[in-house]
Amino acid sequence: MPKITCINDYDGSRWELNVDSGCSVMEATVNNNVPGIVAECGGSCSCATCHVYVDESWLGKLEEATQEEKDLIEFLDGARSNSRLSCQVLLTDELDGLTLRIPESQE
Repeated sequence: MPKITCINDYDGSRWELNVDSGCSVMEATVNNNVPGIVAECGGSCSCATCHVYVDESWLGKLEEATQEEKDLIEFLDGARSNSRLSCQVLLTDELDGLTLRIPESQE
């Protein structure tokens, strides 16, 4: 059961979540009422309202983003090199300790 840490970029508030392997970061945050993840499309990789910044030390441990995900991120105002859509990051036991930041806005 991986534990992830979510930090809100706009106020620094933190959530530490123990979640089941196999669910996405988006599902974990929505199910635990973490504010800032809108997830309008429900995880179908079509809206980019579940955008997060993955801590740089974890990027190499994640599956590479699909072209579809990269295309959506490209058009986000706050996109960074460590941007991912949380609906596309599946949690595994190997991601225990994953840290991510939630952007100030999902617009």
